[in-house]
Amino acid sequence: MSTPVGITVPKMLPITGTWTLPLTAYFFLLSARVSQLRMDSKKSVGNKTSEAEAAGNKPDPLEVAIRSHANYVENVPMALLAAAIVELNGGNRKILNGGLAALLLFRILHVEFGMRGVNARGPGRVIGHAGTAGFLGGMSAYAAYLVKGYWGF
Repeated sequence: MSTPVGITVPKMLPITGTWTLPLTAYFFLLSARVSQLRMDSKKSVGNKTSEAEAAGNKPDPLEVAIRSHANYVENVPMALLAAAIVELNGGNRKILNGGLAALLLFRILHVEFGMRGVNARGPGRVIGHAGTAGFLGGMSAYAAYLVKGYWGF
């Protein structure tokens, strides 16, 4: 039986690491929707289907799926980074778990009850947007608060 060489490294980001799984699973769902709509419409490049271009002002399902996916990509990586910085600096576990659970809820509300609503304007869109912005602002402020001593405050 061999023994490991070196030191044992503790788990550094167990909370952020845990929430990465459901956030990534939802990311895969959004990606799959875009891929499926591209295959169905035979539109490998671009953001509108031929039927939608002919229909006029009605939101195009492909464009809605692309924007839902892109908006997720624009927000969630920064949110995970802010959470990781908080966790590495000793942030409260309950605040981190509650905040990341809320982030997932806000992203789901934004798409499922907002972007996919009538004319892409369901009530979840505003709630999801505001909640995500609140998470980003709040978690970033908390991260700065946790390191305030570094700057002499």
